[in-house]
Amino acid sequence: MSRIGKQPIDIPSDVNVSVDGSVITFKKGNLQKELDTMGRVGIDFKDNILTLALGGEEKEDKAFWGTYRALAGNIVTGLTKGFEKKLEINGVGYRAAVKGKVLELQLGFSHPINYEIPEGIAISVEKNEVSIKGADKQQVGQIAAEIRDFRPPEPYKGKGVKYSDERIIRKAGKASKK
Repeated sequence: MSRIGKQPIDIPSDVNVSVDGSVITFKKGNLQKELDTMGRVGIDFKDNILTLALGGEEKEDKAFWGTYRALAGNIVTGLTKGFEKKLEINGVGYRAAVKGKVLELQLGFSHPINYEIPEGIAISVEKNEVSIKGADKQQVGQIAAEIRDFRPPEPYKGKGVKYSDERIIRKAGKASKK
């Protein structure tokens, strides 16, 4: 039995939920997210509490039960609080700046890297820290991973782009001859 799937989701009063067959629609202001459960789970919405039930007895149905519960919970969290990832830029001459809808990164290459900021995402830069905020957990994480991939941290000096809570294990350099 899924320990995550059986937990109910409390829906705040400012989030509107509508159930149409196997599709759950979440609305808050002008933001709208849909979750299509494809008939794998049962949906029950009463008194601002959303409960997902096991749809069948197959092994896949049990797996999807917890997955859809987690996805629905993340949608509600994203619409109410939002998600945030922070990246640190370390290195001499490495810097970032937001210019309109473009994040400009200077990471030691001969040219700056211009990253288009997608709709629904807010990126801010403060000193050497890039903050990515949005309502979609998957999209925020994907954008953070793409920015990190431009210059991943290297193990000798720690230069590059890393998550703020990431720990880089340093390697010793060459030993001197004596």
